[in-house]
Amino acid sequence: MYDLAGKRVFVAGHRGMVGSAVARRLAAETCTVLTASRDAMDLERQADVERFFTAERPQAVVMAAAKVGGILANDREPVEFLQRNLAMEMNVIKAAHEAGVEKLLFLGSSCIYPKFADQPITESALLTGALEPTNEWYAIAKIAGIKLCQAYMKQHGARFISAMPTNLYGPNDNFDLATSHVLPALIRKAHEAKLAGLDHVTIWGTGSPRREFLFSEDCADALVFLLKHYEDYEHVNVGSGEDIAILDLMTLVAEVVGFEGRIETDPSKPDGTPRKLMSNAKLAAMGWKPATTLREGIARAYRWYLDTLG
Repeated sequence: MYDLAGKRVFVAGHRGMVGSAVARRLAAETCTVLTASRDAMDLERQADVERFFTAERPQAVVMAAAKVGGILANDREPVEFLQRNLAMEMNVIKAAHEAGVEKLLFLGSSCIYPKFADQPITESALLTGALEPTNEWYAIAKIAGIKLCQAYMKQHGARFISAMPTNLYGPNDNFDLATSHVLPALIRKAHEAKLAGLDHVTIWGTGSPRREFLFSEDCADALVFLLKHYEDYEHVNVGSGEDIAILDLMTLVAEVVGFEGRIETDPSKPDGTPRKLMSNAKLAAMGWKPATTLREGIARAYRWYLDTLG
């Protein structure tokens, strides 16, 4: 067990959905949470990162910073998704090693797995097939981050581990319809259709692809659990172990939001990967499981949207 008591823990990306949830979760530990605004440190600038690590001397790091987005954003900005994510993770991981950080946790993404991987997807599926083309730029950057952590462990014995969260949602999510992931986009669509009194909403694709979702607070709890209890070469999936068809998800969102109109599909838009369910057996065997149901999580995310952005 890695004892967090008295440690200085740097959360990179603390203003994002995952990073903010991790920072809140760490508040329950007897540790000091370190954060830095973009004005104080640009993670894409190596000199900035090295100065921060030299000055603040964190003992543990959670690398939750990333440029993220949905299918449309990945398609429009492939350079940014590949280049910016590579720069951030390389700078943080290198600086962490040079500063003598005791433990580092890097966050990947379920899109690292092959498009047609066997379901549920186990950790061993990594690099066994072609990626989903619509988000391969982001996926390649995340795979590089995993491999960099493994390289530091292999070459230097660094205690640098990786976790692969499934599709996440919750407070501080991105609800911009042009750049958001599927669940916040559906919440906003249903909310705006309800306010406008529309008789229908339209979702991208056929509605048949199946996706797995995990509430961000549950993810943060799992990440702190791994930081404390896991230390091995292979990455660890972090998910709910259950998936749902996008059309059924939209139906559930509509029920939570209170939209009573029709739900229509647009097959001219891409579906993406047909199914993406990760095996959570490895994490479950360690003794961790999520606490929030999908309906409850959607309701909490919707309340945050109303309170903050609605």
